[in-house]
Amino acid sequence: MSKKVFSYHLPKELIATRPPEKRENARLMVVDREKNEIKHLKFRDVIDFLNEGEVLVLNNTKVIPARLFGRKSTGGAVELLLLEKKEPGLWLVLIRGRVREGTQMVFEKISAVVLKRNEDGSWIVRFDAEQDDLFKIGKMPIPPYLKRLPDEKDNFDYQTVYAEKIGSIAAPTAGLHFTTELLNQLKEKGITIVFLTLHIGWASFKLIGDKRQNVPSEFFEIPDETARIINNAMETRRKICAVGTGTVRAIESAFEKEKVVAKKGYTNLFIEPGYRFHCIDKMITNFHLPGSTHLYMVCAFGGTNLIQKAYNEAVNHRYNFYSYGDAMLII
Repeated sequence: MSKKVFSYHLPKELIATRPPEKRENARLMVVDREKNEIKHLKFRDVIDFLNEGEVLVLNNTKVIPARLFGRKSTGGAVELLLLEKKEPGLWLVLIRGRVREGTQMVFEKISAVVLKRNEDGSWIVRFDAEQDDLFKIGKMPIPPYLKRLPDEKDNFDYQTVYAEKIGSIAAPTAGLHFTTELLNQLKEKGITIVFLTLHIGWASFKLIGDKRQNVPSEFFEIPDETARIINNAMETRRKICAVGTGTVRAIESAFEKEKVVAKKGYTNLFIEPGYRFHCIDKMITNFHLPGSTHLYMVCAFGGTNLIQKAYNEAVNHRYNFYSYGDAMLII
């Protein structure tokens, strides 16, 4: 049984449809767990809450152009969201539009056929083209609640400045606020920056009801150097700040025998209130949808009552919410 977290009413106008022109100008809410205090600042002020010797962990996943718009052979419109490549030409996808096994589809000059429907509602589709050709016609998979089609601006806005490893179908949104200049300032202050990879997948869309549900797995990889630096920080009692719930999920999934191990694989770890964190001292995150796995994790880290108070203040102070919205630092 999941430990339910709060729901809240969000006025539609507080859902950000575009990010600030300058990423670091997003607002930053600082939530202090020890003092039970909340401060309202700008994201560029995050440097004041990270100290020399601390470690900042970033997720270097890169969002793929996962949305494909096409037609069935019968003429009806169909939209696909690429979830994961199983083998060359064979993909796990979500489909919007009425299809069944054997349905033929065309996406510009690329043909595809539906092979199988899975129990979880996803599908297996075979394309007559390779990944690079699909990505050329694909669009950035901005969240459906934005209620608009992706455009060229989203190709930049919905990607972190340090994105490197292709594979996500949603942005690691906490990282969208960082600029190259801000990262350089953090390095100059003596903060060590390390990277891991967690490809944000279908789990990002999962909403948890009254009962515990299986959370879809996500691929992650912790490099040797990242594991070494995190472990050394823990041994020398230097604080570790994780950027994004995906980063936290990856680190916690790799914690074995009192240390973080370098590894890669899939994780279905679901973090909810009552979970004991092993190595994270601070977390940077965005403001999440009610009932989302992300909100469960944030409540687990910050405390449900304090995070509910923070969300109420965010609404009252007219913060921008969700993927293109403002940020929260929990210390």
